[in-house]
Amino acid sequence: MNVGSTKELSPEKRLSITPDTSKSFKNLGLKVYLEKGFGESLGFSDKDYTSNGVEILNNSSEVLSKSDLICKVNFPDAKELSQIKENSHLIVSNYNPEKEKQFLKNKLNIFALNLLPRITRAQSMDVLSSQANLAGYRAVIESIYEYQKAVPMMMTAAGTVPAAKVLVVGAGVAGLQAIATAKRLGAIVSATDVRLTAKEQVESLGGKFLTVEGSENLETKGGYAKEASEDFKKKQAEMLENAASKSDIIICTALIPGRPAPRIITEKMIDKMKPGSVIFDLAVSQGGNAAYSEVDKVVNKKGTKIIGISNVMNKLPLTASNLYAKNLFSFVRNLYSKEKKQFIINLEDEIIKNTLLKE
Repeated sequence: MNVGSTKELSPEKRLSITPDTSKSFKNLGLKVYLEKGFGESLGFSDKDYTSNGVEILNNSSEVLSKSDLICKVNFPDAKELSQIKENSHLIVSNYNPEKEKQFLKNKLNIFALNLLPRITRAQSMDVLSSQANLAGYRAVIESIYEYQKAVPMMMTAAGTVPAAKVLVVGAGVAGLQAIATAKRLGAIVSATDVRLTAKEQVESLGGKFLTVEGSENLETKGGYAKEASEDFKKKQAEMLENAASKSDIIICTALIPGRPAPRIITEKMIDKMKPGSVIFDLAVSQGGNAAYSEVDKVVNKKGTKIIGISNVMNKLPLTASNLYAKNLFSFVRNLYSKEKKQFIINLEDEIIKNTLLKE
């Protein structure tokens, strides 16, 4: 069986197959086809791949027509989809039904790794965790770049520089990494989440957990956040208004699966922030947690910078690609039968059932 991949559409810099994982595919008994110059965006030459047994083809059309399984970061465009042979398989990192549901009519088996169930067996394939971890780290780094003051407390002969105060909204994978990164850099960190189970995790990293008094635990059986009641939102807004006015940097990471991002940081909160403060909205591509945030823009409101980067992974594409490629290979290893030498769609397997897209 043949596995293939083509270049991602600009501005995406990540890759779905690295030289390391191309070797893993070969050891699994699969043939790998890649488009000429596939790894150039990350400094990988064609020779880096051919030394592992990969065959380099002249263009994407050749790769797509020869491959039984296509590995991508993002969903292919209509032209590429039309060139993939019928009854083959396609794996992508993320599926957006608003943009891509129309393409499910193609005679392909399409898998989206963002739909993986949160079970132990799927941890090695968990693209959301691996990429969100990096996003939380990078959000802090980007915020500090825009923040024009020192972050740790410094005692000098000229006086004491106070530590920056960082507020993290949402304590999932990205939020927890943001807390850890900000703490390592010397900031005073607080965080909030609608899931009360996040309290212990936040405090284990040295952060202070902020919560609405008497609130219920808003967590789904799958471990994700769910929509809050209007009463909770009102109480949360009051609590956050006070916290935001004292914060130098706010990192927004709150998402609800399958829903637009909740608007948490309001215009009123931003108006009360100190000049020179920074908000980084990791949820901007799904509507944003913060007022004024715009995709791929830095908006300045009364001295507060609101940063929205749609694909923060492009800020560290080599690390992101290495992790994503390993996630993807683990998924393929589960999909492929070495004994039968074919890809098996076993709908009794929770991993396969959850990630296989249907009309």
